[in-house]
Amino acid sequence: MTPIGCVIAGLMLVIAFSYRQTIAAYPHGGGAYKVAGENLGILPGLIAAAALLLDYVLTVAVSIAAGVAAITSAFPEWQEDRILLSLGFLAILTIGNLRGIRESGKLFSLPTYVFLAAMGALLLVGGYRVFAGAVSAAPAVSALPAAAAPLSIFLLLRAFANGCTALTGIEAISNGVPAFKPPEARHAIMTLLLMIACAIACFMGVTLLAHAFQIVPASNETVISQLNRAIFGSGPVYYLIQAATTMILVLAANTAFADFPRLASIVARDRYLPRQLANQGDRLAFSNGILLLALFAGILLVGFGGDTHRLIPLYMLGVFVSFTLSQAGMVVKARRDRRPRWLFGAVVNGVGATLTGVVLVVVAVTKFGEGAWIIVALIPMLVLFFRAIHKHYRRVDEQLSLESDTPTRAARGLVIVPIGGVHRAVVQALDYARTLSGDIRAVYVDVDPKATAEVRELWHEWGHGIRLEILASPFRSVMEPLLEYIELADEDHPDRRITVLLPEFVPAKWWHHLLHNQRALLIKGALLFRRNVVVTSVPYHLQA
Repeated sequence: MTPIGCVIAGLMLVIAFSYRQTIAAYPHGGGAYKVAGENLGILPGLIAAAALLLDYVLTVAVSIAAGVAAITSAFPEWQEDRILLSLGFLAILTIGNLRGIRESGKLFSLPTYVFLAAMGALLLVGGYRVFAGAVSAAPAVSALPAAAAPLSIFLLLRAFANGCTALTGIEAISNGVPAFKPPEARHAIMTLLLMIACAIACFMGVTLLAHAFQIVPASNETVISQLNRAIFGSGPVYYLIQAATTMILVLAANTAFADFPRLASIVARDRYLPRQLANQGDRLAFSNGILLLALFAGILLVGFGGDTHRLIPLYMLGVFVSFTLSQAGMVVKARRDRRPRWLFGAVVNGVGATLTGVVLVVVAVTKFGEGAWIIVALIPMLVLFFRAIHKHYRRVDEQLSLESDTPTRAARGLVIVPIGGVHRAVVQALDYARTLSGDIRAVYVDVDPKATAEVRELWHEWGHGIRLEILASPFRSVMEPLLEYIELADEDHPDRRITVLLPEFVPAKWWHHLLHNQRALLIKGALLFRRNVVVTSVPYHLQA
């Protein structure tokens, strides 16, 4: 499979140089969503956003599952606990990112350097042994079951599609350019090129060494673990490299934790996602997006048993959709702007769009039955969801707009005060009601004749001349007679607003609420969606 590896490495270079131009043209981030939306139209932009958001969720799930697989390769007895291990790593990443961008960057930088050093040692020692002729086949493992079929074009394409997982992550830098130090675009481009150089070196190095040491994919051990064991044995160096691999794979999910919330905030500012996703927390992190990503990734890890072999078929489709749309958008932008050397840029992006489009078709066809159909179905569903949210916000704007309105003076309305007895909280509410309107009615529901008689007697002294309505309740229900009375009052005077004042006493301690009924809360909920009714609480604070 070395030729396939070379093809993938070449494709990686093409995409990297294409995204180099994307970063320079869009230094404020947004990646494929912004490029496709501004140059191809709203619908392609939403498709790119949906594909990327799904891909980021899968990036977290796959990266963590792969990191746990590195652990269970070294400690096979932990296989049964991989879901718990995965959720534990997910919790650590979530907490780290909720602490803020700078803190998470410091937390995750050291493991990256350790991994690069470990991989460098693995490739150098392994390469030396190959050139020295000191190569022996890796110990036999239980290989993944293979179909009993001769080598065919479809199997080659399937192998190519599996290898294309190495291309995921390239788009992350273009989506998160604002996170870099000034000048952001220049530092992002340098990071992209350095990342591609390291990725190609590691990818091709592992591919060549795996071929030389006759490594085959296994169900209970990763290729890196087999290669590591074949080169260094089962000593301390083996466990150090496995630990470094675990750390970098788990922390690869941190890219998604940075870019999913940022992309969601951009889409939310364009009013295609709930606006809460555009809000930053007190540590300048998009906390809502981080929590949402962690929730969806956790569901995937549990639903797929933390198994990378079941998750990977879902993984690549979204990122190749965004690759293709982004590069196609850059071709349109180059032709429209016609800046210096625009033709060269258009050719590079055009070649990239064509290649990634072909890979997209290959991945969709070869992985469709293995789970890619889920992403094929989810992307249009997400686009419809985006459009529904945008339509809602547009309708809200239209209904709140003052352009077609003229100022009017509101008439003094009716005030209704539901009471459950006569006490200080009720008297305070009545005093407040007199400041609002001259038409005030207190309403009491008769569920106990003796209690009703006491209310009538006290009302003469404390009612201050306000009209008291006693409502009959044959079935001892308080809510139904009250709501029916308010509805009839609204029908009698549809031109004026009704204010329902709720006398509420507030206990001194939070747990005291458990000792009292929450009838005022029920009334608020029942009246919330009535157009002409305003519900106001008048609190009376009790002492400890």
